[in-house]
Amino acid sequence: MKAAALGNAMEWFDFGVYSYIAVTLGKVFFPTGNATAQLLSTFGAFAAAFLVRPLGGMVFGPLGDRVGRQKVLALTMIMMAAGTFAIGLIPSYAAIGVGAPILLLAARLVQGFSTGGEYAGASTFIAEYAPDKRRGFLGSWLEFGTLAGYIGGAGLVTLMTALLSTDDLLSWGWRVPFLIAGPMGIIGLYLRMRLEETPAFAAEVAKAETERPKVPLREMVTGQWRALLLCVGLVLVFNVTDYMLLSYMPSYLTSELGYDATHGLVVVLGVMVLMMVVQPFAGALTDRVGRRPVMAAGCAGFLALSVPALLLIRDGGLLAVAAGMGALGLLLVCFTAAMPAALPALFPTRVRYGSLSIGFNVSVSLFGGTTPLVVTALIGVTGNVMMPAYYMMAAAVIGGFAVWRMAESAGRPLPGSPPSLEPGTHGAHPGTRPGARLEKV
Repeated sequence: MKAAALGNAMEWFDFGVYSYIAVTLGKVFFPTGNATAQLLSTFGAFAAAFLVRPLGGMVFGPLGDRVGRQKVLALTMIMMAAGTFAIGLIPSYAAIGVGAPILLLAARLVQGFSTGGEYAGASTFIAEYAPDKRRGFLGSWLEFGTLAGYIGGAGLVTLMTALLSTDDLLSWGWRVPFLIAGPMGIIGLYLRMRLEETPAFAAEVAKAETERPKVPLREMVTGQWRALLLCVGLVLVFNVTDYMLLSYMPSYLTSELGYDATHGLVVVLGVMVLMMVVQPFAGALTDRVGRRPVMAAGCAGFLALSVPALLLIRDGGLLAVAAGMGALGLLLVCFTAAMPAALPALFPTRVRYGSLSIGFNVSVSLFGGTTPLVVTALIGVTGNVMMPAYYMMAAAVIGGFAVWRMAESAGRPLPGSPPSLEPGTHGAHPGTRPGARLEKV
């Protein structure tokens, strides 16, 4: 769990840094006289990484179903760390001109390609190790790592914003958070190289008695089309609300509502700490009552409370802003706690990594990662600062339909796998499926 969650934490450390320092990056790489144009350009580079995520998913996902989850997760860690570290080394626009934003875009594309195999691989890895009755609780720690990475990145930017002058932040301070990714990547790679393959994948290899045959990409898509559509719908509501709250809101509070940058950042950090505290308990709740009721409650909550929450954020003082953001954060936990266990259960073991990578990344690319850019553009065109609420409500309707159509997976074996018992149950070793042990023997 630690090795899988660390990669996700590192991915979101980068997202937290990029989102929270977006205004500064706009001045460094896209100098214009228009603050909105700067922010749009910066979020454009942010969104560009999501355009290549499906390509990464189509490469790393099938590879993970063929050679194993562990090897691919180690590879994505290397690429992710290298892409983030490279951003910290790019000269500014003032130094090399148009080459600066081009290099930023190239580094973001490397990051996006590598993350195409990250979340699906990490969630598959934990799901295939977890006992059936505790998959929700154990899977929730993946998103706990996400929040920890985001808090680490955002907290570092907040601290630097408070301590450094504007000139220091523009000249060298913005580089520091990105350069930290190098040592983090080495630690994560060390942990992932020490992992063993999941019992479910080992059982699949044992069935074949040779190297696993290559599964055609067409089979991963057309053979799983219903599950893929459900995956896209679930990921849409999960990621639109996630990126809206954690990636867009810091800039919204500053650029659209005029809040002091440090105060706005501290509020969002507090919301993420609240989410981290609730996360494991919500994951355990999905094991007890099911994934569907928890996700349905999240969809209903976003549909009913997005407008009131944003009105609090818009028109109130700091306490009202915290209340509105806190309400959205608690609703988001309904998805962060349930999705790591619910999404892998949509697909059988033979194509789980590949199909989940494709469905997840297509949805994130089209709807999640583009959320800051689309909402910023909609506000610019319409002048309506309530657009974030309307966007989340639309996502909740689509996600609610997907939840209605999906099957409940809590307490049940993963498709294509034998039951997974608690360690020590009926002689089972920790993390080992009885069926896999018998086949190996």
